[in-house]
Amino acid sequence: MKLCRFGAAGAERPGLVLADGGIADLSDVIPDIAINALEPHNLERVRRTDVGKLARAPAASRLGPCVGRVGKFIAIGLNYADHAAETGAKIPAEPIVFMKATSCIVGPNDTVLKPRGSTKMDWEVELGVVIGSDARYVSESDAPKHIAGYCVINDISERAFQLERGGQWDKGKGCDTFGPLGPWLVTPDEVGDPTNLKMWLDVNGTRRQDGSTRTMIFKPHFLVSYLSQFMSLQAGDVITTGTPPGVGMAMKPNPIFLAPGDVMELGIEKLGSQRQVVAAA
Repeated sequence: MKLCRFGAAGAERPGLVLADGGIADLSDVIPDIAINALEPHNLERVRRTDVGKLARAPAASRLGPCVGRVGKFIAIGLNYADHAAETGAKIPAEPIVFMKATSCIVGPNDTVLKPRGSTKMDWEVELGVVIGSDARYVSESDAPKHIAGYCVINDISERAFQLERGGQWDKGKGCDTFGPLGPWLVTPDEVGDPTNLKMWLDVNGTRRQDGSTRTMIFKPHFLVSYLSQFMSLQAGDVITTGTPPGVGMAMKPNPIFLAPGDVMELGIEKLGSQRQVVAAA
């Protein structure tokens, strides 16, 4: 299934993407694509629904973040071997974990704001993992039972805030609008192998990232297990799993960063695509 949320910001309704590209309104089936609605028995109820009896979303409806009411937005750094190489970093022995503020989450095609004082705003196409049921101390083999699905994430970063302002990475990762999610939450049965998906990102029509989840160091099932040793994971939590090479700060001979008016277009095989225009905050 491809699940989505449509409508005005803050008033999104749950939807199911149909074969013809339309969206069936799931409001009479589940309250939202969020928290308990993502548990396996509720997703199975959606799967059994006669969508022919459901209302359709209005044409050209705005797509909101594909997951609502996210409890934790957990990120993994330097998780692609080829990205670590382009930045000159050593491959980490264990996952690098940081948090993105949930207030940074926006829809896949919403405007992205360049923060005041920003000088090094960057892009990162990433595979998102959405948790579907409580996970505490789970094994890697049991991790798939706790995954509701996958999505596209742009882990937008302000490198000066992240790397030059002291302390943790979080200051450059959680600015408003720095977490576009979607367009869809795609269930694992439609994704297949999440470690073999093509991924890409263009800036102003120029291909900047052209990678694959094949070069991911720590795979999604391992990450769910690993994180569950340090914190409980609940339905609706989102894990963004790192980016392939091609980020702006690693461009040679000179880094390239985002400015107001720039357009980012990005996507992952089977998971859909996003488009964002940058504006000044």
